[in-house]
Amino acid sequence: MQPTLFLSHGSPMMPLEDIPARAFIASLGQRLERPKAILLVSAHWDNDVPTLTAAQDLDTIHDFYGFPPALYALSYPAHGAPELAETIADLLGDAGLRAHTDATRGLDHGAWVPLMLMYPQADVPVIQLSIQSRLGPGHHIQLGRALAALREQNVLIIASGGFTHNLRALHRHGPAGEEPQWASEFSDWMHHALTAGRTCDLVSYRRLAPHAAMAHPTDEHLLPLFVALGAAGPDAKATRLHSSATLGALRLDAYAFN
Repeated sequence: MQPTLFLSHGSPMMPLEDIPARAFIASLGQRLERPKAILLVSAHWDNDVPTLTAAQDLDTIHDFYGFPPALYALSYPAHGAPELAETIADLLGDAGLRAHTDATRGLDHGAWVPLMLMYPQADVPVIQLSIQSRLGPGHHIQLGRALAALREQNVLIIASGGFTHNLRALHRHGPAGEEPQWASEFSDWMHHALTAGRTCDLVSYRRLAPHAAMAHPTDEHLLPLFVALGAAGPDAKATRLHSSATLGALRLDAYAFN
């Protein structure tokens, strides 16, 4: 059975950077059983109702500005899986979660950045699922639990966000820069809560974790993690696959749940 994954997708520049997180994600696809399809939950698609891409061919969305031209030249020609998207919408509906499909939307950089590294041939069908940031962590665990049956169908669930995400606190002149204490203390708390299975504490991370408001001024980049956690089931075990930081305060940790 496929694990569920949480990956920190970092800056849109990751495919063009020589950093440890890029090398890790690039190796990950070869370490996993080849999936029938991928369901990817990205922090960069946020709307009121869980929505699934249902296009046959998925455009590459360059949802950022001010980066070098080489980044805008990147394209990830992924194919969708419209019938599977409808099946997943039904799964969510059966769990009491109203869901929509979108036959026009493509993949944002939270999706295509890790996929481009993991599966560079773009030969695994992809469906992207939106988050609902106003509904918080508990909703996203429920969302994940409604998706758990997909693992038995060899669908790989990837949650793409950021272990920390405070853009105002980044060292903007390259990957150098000492990691601030608040970032390491927050990340250590999250790691211990994840590996100890303290789901209730994780859901209340904004109240319990040190420096939570500094690490995540808004929730959206951590919420995909809760989908991966929920989809792995109530007895899921968390394993840290990677830990690093770039731009000083941007933690790029990754976890598998089994």
